[in-house]
Amino acid sequence: MTIDCAIRCNTAWNAGIGLAGWLTFLLLADATRAEDWWQFRGPSSGHTVAHGLPLEWDNFFREPKWKTQIPGKGWSSPIVVGDRIWLTSAEQVALGNDAIGDKLAELPFGAYDLVTDASVKLFAIEVDAKTGERLRRIELFERQAPQPIHAMNSYASPTPATDGERLYCHFGALGTACIGIASGEVLWKRQLVVEEITGPAASPVLWKEHVILACDGADQQYLIALDKLTGQTNWKVQRPEITVADGTWRRAFSTPLIVESKDRVQLISMSAQWLISINPADGRPWWCAKVGSGYSAVPTPICLGETVYVCTGFPKAEMVAVDIGGSGDVTDSAIAWRHTRQVPEISSPIAVDGDLYFGSSQGVVSCLDAGTGKLFWQERVGGNFAASPIFSEGKIYFCNSAGVSTVIQPGHHYAELARNELYGETYASPVVYKNQILLRTNPYLFCLESTP
Repeated sequence: MTIDCAIRCNTAWNAGIGLAGWLTFLLLADATRAEDWWQFRGPSSGHTVAHGLPLEWDNFFREPKWKTQIPGKGWSSPIVVGDRIWLTSAEQVALGNDAIGDKLAELPFGAYDLVTDASVKLFAIEVDAKTGERLRRIELFERQAPQPIHAMNSYASPTPATDGERLYCHFGALGTACIGIASGEVLWKRQLVVEEITGPAASPVLWKEHVILACDGADQQYLIALDKLTGQTNWKVQRPEITVADGTWRRAFSTPLIVESKDRVQLISMSAQWLISINPADGRPWWCAKVGSGYSAVPTPICLGETVYVCTGFPKAEMVAVDIGGSGDVTDSAIAWRHTRQVPEISSPIAVDGDLYFGSSQGVVSCLDAGTGKLFWQERVGGNFAASPIFSEGKIYFCNSAGVSTVIQPGHHYAELARNELYGETYASPVVYKNQILLRTNPYLFCLESTP
């Protein structure tokens, strides 16, 4: 590791964690099963080994296996452990119109498309995956005068994560909590306050004894690992220098990715301007690359072989392919290609058979060669995409924010297999439970299965 990159990454790490912390790479605790969908995008970046997922569903002629109304509002995706589903939600108490205007006028940044409330309650919901029955509601936080959020966002947008024994619920600057799944007891809480401006989005990542969070606000930007059992800080890493003064351009909301490469485990994380790779055991840097001038990146990186693919965020998103085998500042050596057309600002891509598929905020689905960046096709399917796609048995499922799902066959020509519709806004990503799809809209959670 070069001194230059170490300085750029400005790493503060806990020397009490030794090299043995990364010698064994474990994503799942013993209590979870391979088929559990235990974190954002599941165990394999949107891929599932499940068979027989439904191809078609609708509001009128094909009844879901079940649907249940979820109290409050939240865009967090469900997660699944055994036959139990967990998700987070928020109930807010509104301000009057005059009070909203006064509060937004006090902000040190632009109040574009922002909403604010008097207070918000944040909680976790447990649902029986077989029946849809709501089992437990566990209260976690009640915050007075919360930070404003974007009108399209929610206070409960980050997806929880679990090791099978404990549930980790994250609400960005509003707080993070650990729940014992068997008892329902809240084991610890933390609050890491940054100026998000538009609300929370990045989800927690679990690795060994760590709960890893990306905290990229207008005022400060860092990665932090909390101890899974206590919530105490294990390490904290400051982002590389961001060369813009405006705080709105310093933010990011991308969930990090754990990658086991040739000889090391990497935590790869996108921020404003920079992509960094660190050792998840102690936070020490592997490499960093300045990939552009974008900010507010939401898509999670995906990795194929020794290359990671990231989306740079607003105002003009690019997709960038970066080699993950380097050390130090690899800005000038590791970037393989860039793609600039219809790149998503929110939805994450998916890799299938050496190609990348992604849906943009303008409702365009694209396919390109992961090795070269060559564009094979683009198709305007309508709506806009915030949910991330999933892949199963030769089918890719895209869900737009209006509740319309488009199922395509991967390949170098666009091939639509089905188009389905459910009521309600859909920003949460679809999740797989056995041979069924769980899809969260506002305000329902649907369980969809194939019908004869």
